[in-house]
Amino acid sequence: MDEEYAKLIRRLNPPRVVIDNDACEDATVIQVDSVNKHGILLKVVQVLTDMNLVITKAYISSDGDWFMDVFNVVDQDGKKIRDKEVMDYIQRRLESNASFAPSLRGSVGVMPSEEHTAIELTGTDRPGLLSEVCAVLTDLHCNVVNAEIWTHNTRAAAVVHVTDDSTGCAIKDPKRLSTIRELLCNVLKGNADSKTATMTLSPPGVTSRERRLHQIMFADRDYERVERAGLARFEDKSSRPHVTVLNIERDYTVVSMRSKDRPKLLFDIVCTLTDMEYVVFHGMVSTGRMEAYQEFYIRHVDGLPVSSDAERERVVQCLEAAIERRASEVIIYRSDLIW
Repeated sequence: MDEEYAKLIRRLNPPRVVIDNDACEDATVIQVDSVNKHGILLKVVQVLTDMNLVITKAYISSDGDWFMDVFNVVDQDGKKIRDKEVMDYIQRRLESNASFAPSLRGSVGVMPSEEHTAIELTGTDRPGLLSEVCAVLTDLHCNVVNAEIWTHNTRAAAVVHVTDDSTGCAIKDPKRLSTIRELLCNVLKGNADSKTATMTLSPPGVTSRERRLHQIMFADRDYERVERAGLARFEDKSSRPHVTVLNIERDYTVVSMRSKDRPKLLFDIVCTLTDMEYVVFHGMVSTGRMEAYQEFYIRHVDGLPVSSDAERERVVQCLEAAIERRASEVIIYRSDLIW
């Protein structure tokens, strides 16, 4: 009954979006008002990220039953959003109740789509790994449509979309998929690897490959820092993000992050907080020419703030990893072209 009532309230109060080019001198201001729901902040940020918009400032408030956020955004050239077609599309996406989907949970799935088979890989990072993976797939008569790999803290994760070389369709034969899994795991497994290399198929309904890569690496516990022999003494610790986690009274945990600014930084942080099942009640984001500062007032979905030193340390490690993953080399492979 509670869930049905919540759905009724959302239908009666659809999201309201205002896009304003007059409120700020150097950015387009997007204001989103909606019934509050866990995961809604990530959905809004993902829409803006998917549009390749740069979020320069943000003010977040979702205490109680209502969600009210304000984002200052610019395009890739640092200019306001003037194209009416683009503005209308952003408004439609944000005001569509259907797109406010529940957050993804779990780490693996077992079903290819009709268009392609999405393969998820985790293993030990090393030079040339993606090339080796693509070579194995080519030998198995798989056409690599596109692929993306993230590396962090000696670990690597990739999402690769493939089709059958002869039909151009998704690969569904269980025996063939088992062969692909076996050979790719051999490639992914490094020497003296303490973690198991894995190959799985993406779960159905996954729309954001970047979101999935965060989940894969989080499940692989890449946030547990490993010192590589001979490299620790050369690491520039001043370039690492600075994350603090403090409790104020008994109501909230305040998470503050200072790091080098880069595209999609807010998405990466909100994605990780959502997957760790924390809710952002209040927050602000401010970016400068080189540095970004973010501060969030959070609680766990059970309503409690961070309650132990171990939990506090885990939040710090996971947010540091979220910031650093995309700063590692990211390769996108489409057909015969590598970026």
